[in-house]
Amino acid sequence: MVMMLLFVFTIGVIAQNSAGNFKAGTDALTTATNEIAKYVPIVVKLCYAIAGVVAVVGAITVYIAMNNEENDIKKKIMMVVGACIFLIAAAQALPLFFGVK
Repeated sequence: MVMMLLFVFTIGVIAQNSAGNFKAGTDALTTATNEIAKYVPIVVKLCYAIAGVVAVVGAITVYIAMNNEENDIKKKIMMVVGACIFLIAAAQALPLFFGVK
């Protein structure tokens, strides 16, 4: 069954590029790149929003841990700060990765 599927898809690819013309593949990649680039600003704002929620929930968790006099409060603080830094860095790097200004 797998071999049959591979055969069918291979025939489709060969039929698309029978004359050595790769314009269809290039156009498809260009279209996909343009569509992904449209979503980058939305994902950046989503990363910032998630970082804000992580910061608020983390601050509440650390506050509760301090009031209960638990151990490893520094560890909890570092985990929350690390998560927020990662999300902000990812939001900054995402437009650079896709070449969006």
